[in-house]
Amino acid sequence: MSKVDRRILKSQEAIKKAVIELMSEKNFDDITIQDISDRANVSRGTIYLHYLDKFDLLDKLIEEHINEMRELCESAAEMDFIDANLIWFEYLESHYLFFSTMLVSKGAPSFRSQFLAFLIEEFKDEVDITEGKNHGLNEDIILQFIATSYVGLVEWWITNGMPYPPHIMAEQTGILLERNL
Repeated sequence: MSKVDRRILKSQEAIKKAVIELMSEKNFDDITIQDISDRANVSRGTIYLHYLDKFDLLDKLIEEHINEMRELCESAAEMDFIDANLIWFEYLESHYLFFSTMLVSKGAPSFRSQFLAFLIEEFKDEVDITEGKNHGLNEDIILQFIATSYVGLVEWWITNGMPYPPHIMAEQTGILLERNL
């Protein structure tokens, strides 16, 4: 596997940071490649070298975060809900600008649905309808209930400026998940 040049990584990070910052300031439809170029302090050609257009940039940025969250889930697979959620809420906190922008932005409505689909897939293995408290319930309904609740909780936490620290969110969310899964 070849190593990526540091200058390329630095440019890509500056471009991603620029688009997130711009989206926090104005509607995505009003953002131009020139705006991104100016904010990132790179040429338009550099942006087009890595991305087809601003939509491709946004799609790749969202995909990158979904993939990172998937890796977090894999690393937390053997943990209890509280410890696993601590990793999640720390990740959300460390990427606050991204999540706050994506969850309130009208320019990225697909993020919420991708986030929800991702959570449904991740919670699928946790649902047991053959025995216990969920015996006889419909798996799809349980998954929609849990994942939608989780997305709503994350939206609330992020849009309210993270009123509780990650460890409190992890503990409370972990207990709720244990009660319902």
